[in-house]
Amino acid sequence: MAYVLNGMNARIVATATLVTAFAGVLAARAADSQLLSLVMPDAKLLAGVNVDQAKASPFGLYVLTQMQSSNTGLQQLIALTGFDPTRDVHEVLAATNAAPGGKTPIGLFLARGNFDPATITALATSKGAATEVHGGVTIIEDPQKMAGIAFLDPTLVIAGDVANVKAAIDRPASGQSLPTAVIGQVNQWSGVEDAWVVTTVPPFSLAPTGGSAAGILQQVQQAAGGVKFGDSVVGTAAIQADNATDATQLANTLQFLVNMAQMQSQNNAQAASLLKAFAVSAQGSTVKVSVTLPQAQFQQLLQHQKAALGTPRVRVGK
Repeated sequence: MAYVLNGMNARIVATATLVTAFAGVLAARAADSQLLSLVMPDAKLLAGVNVDQAKASPFGLYVLTQMQSSNTGLQQLIALTGFDPTRDVHEVLAATNAAPGGKTPIGLFLARGNFDPATITALATSKGAATEVHGGVTIIEDPQKMAGIAFLDPTLVIAGDVANVKAAIDRPASGQSLPTAVIGQVNQWSGVEDAWVVTTVPPFSLAPTGGSAAGILQQVQQAAGGVKFGDSVVGTAAIQADNATDATQLANTLQFLVNMAQMQSQNNAQAASLLKAFAVSAQGSTVKVSVTLPQAQFQQLLQHQKAALGTPRVRVGK
C-alpha cells in the first residue's frame, strides 16, 4: 500500500488527462452526488469517469488490462488483499484547487466501489504506513504524513493530501459545497459523457504558457470536455470565450493549427487520420471542438503509439 500513498498528490492534477481513457458504451449517468458533496467548494478542476461503463467496451477493457498488467505494485496489492481496482471500482472523481507551479499539488481522488477497509489498512500498516483517526474515520497515511487514504464506508474511499482528506471527512457537517452552477455543469457533462473534465477557472491559469498562443488562450474563461464510446469514439469540448468575436478568433486559430498539423503529417497516416476527424466551430461565445473516429481505428492509434514507445500490444475485442 505504500506505493499507493507515495507521490499521490502529484497524480491528482494528472488525473484529468487520464480519465478520458476510461469510457463505455452504456448510457451515461450523472456523477455520484455523494462524491460531489465531498469536493472542496473552490475546486478549479474536476474530472470523472464511470469505470463500470469502461468495462463494457473493448477499449475500456484494453485500458484496464494495460493498467493492471504494467503496474507491479497493483499486482502486489491484488495478490495481498484480493482488491482489484479494475474490478472493484465503479466510479472515480478527481478534483483540485491547487495553484499552478506549487511544490506540493493538492487535491482529492474519490472512488465508489467495493472495498475491504480492514484488510487494506492492515496491509498498509504492515508496510510502514501510519494511521490517525479524524472525525471518527481512520486515515491511512504515508510515513511523512503527506498523503492519505480514508474509507468513509466499504463503498467509498477518499485519497489525497492529508489536509484535503480531513476536510472532505468534515465537509458533510460543515455545510460547504460546490457552487450550484458548478454542480449543474458537472451533471450536464457527466450525464451525457462517459468520461469528462470541467474547469471552473480560466484553463490558462492552471497551466500558464508563453509564446504566440498565450494571448488568445487568455481569452478563455472556462472549458469542459468529455468522451463517449460506442461504435465510434466521440470526443467533445466546449471552450467559453469572453465574447463572440473572441470565440470566432479562437476557433479560426485552432482550425489553422489543425490544418498546419495535417500538412506536416502527410507521411504519418495514423496522425493524419486523427487530424482529419477534428471539427472546430464557434457558436456565440463558445467554441465547440469535436473528434470522431471508429473505435477500431482509435484503438489502432493507441496500439501504434504503444508500439512506438516499446510497449507490447494487447489485443482486445473482436
